[in-house]
Amino acid sequence: MSHAVHQVLVTGANRGIGLELVRQYAASGWRVIACCRNSLSATTLHGLTLSSGGRVTVHELDVADFSQIERLAMGLQDQAIDLLINNAGYYPQGACGDINYVDWEQAFRVNTMAPMRMVECLVEQVARSNLRKIATLTSKMGSMADNSSGGSYPYRTSKAATNMVMKSLAIDLQSRGISVATLHPGWVKTEMGGPNALISTEQSVSGMRAVIDQMSVGNSGRFMAYDGQEIPW
Repeated sequence: MSHAVHQVLVTGANRGIGLELVRQYAASGWRVIACCRNSLSATTLHGLTLSSGGRVTVHELDVADFSQIERLAMGLQDQAIDLLINNAGYYPQGACGDINYVDWEQAFRVNTMAPMRMVECLVEQVARSNLRKIATLTSKMGSMADNSSGGSYPYRTSKAATNMVMKSLAIDLQSRGISVATLHPGWVKTEMGGPNALISTEQSVSGMRAVIDQMSVGNSGRFMAYDGQEIPW
């Protein structure tokens, strides 16, 4: 019996953690549906596509535009998606007295509502797969218990809300055999994380992949760091 090839869908796949997720999963023999907002400028991602022997396909997707999510799902309606990774994110600044409320709304749209819409639109594709896993990247900055420095109101609140969305989905999708994890990637050296960050994208992604490998319906709904530590809500 031949070994089934698994398929993963990654949003925000053009740079940073998303690009490294594509790279590592493709290198492990997975088929990868790589989604990014502007595919024309995603030159590194296209390079991966060319070197992957057909395993990586690029799809243009702005997760803030829910009609695009719906169209993507229609185009993939016959597919099985073993692992859906909501990676695309938005990090606006926002201190007390200096909040841009339009940016705050956008943070909720990209970080909280878009992952929910992705799940709603692609749940059938996940349900028909072998692995049936959904992983959403969030942040320790969305943890109430971990907040000792304040500030970052738009980002913190959007990620705390994302954590609650995923916790509810873990309960609601359990009967369909779908497991859900909320992942903290660590402070990663990316455009978003900056040069002072502590770990590389390679370390973050290989760690998160190990956590994803351990996902099951029995441990669904956890908030996990890339190093396997459980994070308090």
